[in-house]
Amino acid sequence: MPFPRKTLLTLMAAMAITGCSTSGSDKQESAPPATFDGRCNADNARAAIGQQATADLLEQSRVKAGAQVARVLKPHDMVTLEYRSDRLNLNADDSGKITRVNCG
Repeated sequence: MPFPRKTLLTLMAAMAITGCSTSGSDKQESAPPATFDGRCNADNARAAIGQQATADLLEQSRVKAGAQVARVLKPHDMVTLEYRSDRLNLNADDSGKITRVNCG
């Protein structure tokens, strides 16, 4: 007796998804240092306030804050609203001067 088309497609999709999954027993070979948790601490990057936004300042501030990623936000920039504890935001005015430092 042949399977109905919907049943066959459902089974094929389930097998494809199962084939792409990984087991939880895989060990990560290169773990980050235990002292670095990847969370942003904006207090450590407050020295950027009042400075002109540059790529070097962005990178230095990211490292000081312990963030994974960083970005400069100007007043009319479009941004997503998700909160990321590993991201540093340098908020700048229209002239590119940093006015605020925060995480998210």
